Amino acid sequence: MKGYFWILISGCCLASCSNYGQLTFLTKLPKKLDENSGIVQMKDSTAWFIQDGGNSDKLYKVAFDGRLLRELQVKNGKNIDWEDLASDPNGNVYIGDFGNNESDRKDLVIYKVPNPEVEKGEKIDAKKIKFTYPEQKKFPPKNKKQQFDSEAMFYYDGHLYLITKNRTRPFTGLARIYRVPAKKGKHQASLVGTFTTCNDQESCKVTAATVSNDGKTIVLLGNGKLWIYTNFKGADFSNGVVKEIDLGIRTQLESVCFANANTLLLSDERSDKEGGNLYTYELSKL
Repeated sequence: MKGYFWILISGCCLASCSNYGQLTFLTKLPKKLDENSGIVQMKDSTAWFIQDGGNSDKLYKVAFDGRLLRELQVKNGKNIDWEDLASDPNGNVYIGDFGNNESDRKDLVIYKVPNPEVEKGEKIDAKKIKFTYPEQKKFPPKNKKQQFDSEAMFYYDGHLYLITKNRTRPFTGLARIYRVPAKKGKHQASLVGTFTTCNDQESCKVTAATVSNDGKTIVLLGNGKLWIYTNFKGADFSNGVVKEIDLGIRTQLESVCFANANTLLLSDERSDKEGGNLYTYELSKL
């Protein structure tokens, strides 16, 4: 990644007095991204972000030194509760408007936009991928069935994979893997599999997901934890080998993507004087 390593070294120096656990501080994010909720990298030393629900219907391009480089208005893409970003090999970007805290939404949608790097204007067109969860019968369901919120998505082989954020009461740690075709239309999400993260309600909810370019490593993020899946077969990655990483930090981590085969980019929301940062994590540590 051109220019990446000197920026990383600079960031380390700036953050030398702070404790970020196993994460390496890269830069402070612009104030406009205090509630960032999704990240994808399209080019070296820059990344695209979205904001959480109630914020602008925009994509934001940020340099690894913290500069806000560009804003793109997403046409036909109302930000009800944008929660994650994904991209495909053709450069299309997917915006997951599927935040569903009370499991009561009937308007879940993923917006597909063309490669923002080549967009010349200040706006970008969105196609709607609408979907429902066929297992959901009531809106909202009972407390013990609050399984239809999601903040995590990745693209693989023509489909978008969603991982639910457990909101059951009492908390069980169970997450579901759903699959939706990555094309415009109305779809029923297919239940691929289920798994359990852990039993700590604060850190065991899945808040973001990403997949390596070769499709062999899937990473899930929680508030201070990573779950790294390898050696899986088929769409149900929960049958693979999982390694749980405690990052030693408990800020509101919301976003993760691969920067290269061995490096993750992560970001967190800003709360009081904490967070609002872009970090890296080296998988070569494992």
